[in-house]
Amino acid sequence: MMRRIRLIADDYGLAPGVSAGILDLLDRGRLTGTSCMTGFPEWPDAAALIKPLCSRAAVGLHLTLTDQPAVTGRSSLAPEGRLPPLRSLALPVLRGRVDERDVHAELDAQYSRFVEVLGRRPAFVDGHQHVHFLPVVRTWLRARFSEATEKPVLRGAPALGNAAVAPKVAAIAAVAAGFNRSMARAGFSIFAPLAGIYDWRQPERFAPVLHAAVETLPERGLFMCHPGHVDDTLRGRDPMQRVREVEFGVLASDAFGESLARAGVEIMDGRG
Repeated sequence: MMRRIRLIADDYGLAPGVSAGILDLLDRGRLTGTSCMTGFPEWPDAAALIKPLCSRAAVGLHLTLTDQPAVTGRSSLAPEGRLPPLRSLALPVLRGRVDERDVHAELDAQYSRFVEVLGRRPAFVDGHQHVHFLPVVRTWLRARFSEATEKPVLRGAPALGNAAVAPKVAAIAAVAAGFNRSMARAGFSIFAPLAGIYDWRQPERFAPVLHAAVETLPERGLFMCHPGHVDDTLRGRDPMQRVREVEFGVLASDAFGESLARAGVEIMDGRG
């Protein structure tokens, strides 16, 4: 029996080059699916390209509350119309300086843009910079899908134990504390355990992290990644650039395909 794992690419819709790289990998069978950022002007065009793949790829929503223009414009969340850096998000929400209703309105707007263009609910939900783990987003998830007979799957907490990235994983795991258990009680299924976290400022670390995941992830375990091609749009929106080309190259390579075969592993498609 082949062991099946999920490879999900973040950030579809962030820039045309990112979306093109992800579509290429989906065509090659090197990804299970991707999560979509719906707040940019190019979203309708990007959605039209991925819509035909929704029957075989897992296409989800990548909730975004940091560093990008707010779909809802100015609010207590985005006083100048731009979402705050991650370090400026969590504590102000907890202390009441950001109105929870403004956060929920932004998430509602991103969700609506997904459904309006693709004509379907997201297969799963995760978060840019893991914001779906924040309490205010957990509250939104429960409310938004409280009456849904079929809830989207949620990306779960990271797996601990990789010494090379232990501090980063531990920090994310702390924010995610109790997430899997509480959201499962609310009726959500969870993609877990999560692998793929490393210091993206050191692109050479991606291949070893990926190959370790191929060897160790359990059946249906999840590996997150950020492949794509760098273009002018990406340069103006996100500092995560060269590493996306590195990730794309590794995932598209014959060597990666050979490593899957040696390990007796196959990448699940979105129907699994």
